[in-house]
Amino acid sequence: MKKLESKQLFETAKQGNAVFLFSANWCPDCRFLDPFMPEIESKFSEFEFYYVDRDEHLEIAQEMDIFGIPSFVAYRGNEETGRYVGKERKTPEQVTAFLETV
Repeated sequence: MKKLESKQLFETAKQGNAVFLFSANWCPDCRFLDPFMPEIESKFSEFEFYYVDRDEHLEIAQEMDIFGIPSFVAYRGNEETGRYVGKERKTPEQVTAFLETV
């Protein structure tokens, strides 16, 4: 998973097939994702996955109406194709089911 470094990269990345994971280092439900995300990323290799630190990129999170973390937002060709937003802990099965719909 690539770390989002700038708003410019966000704008560029969403032109392709991208999944943005809004997260934060201090969030225990976000850290719960860490062990299984590499396997999910390899299963959905048509996407580029980006880690968006919500605290570092608060402006993007606000523009995207991301108020709970961890949250996922998917894009294909600059069009949002789905979002899995909320502050609840997400299981590997829930993340996989979301990605199968986008």
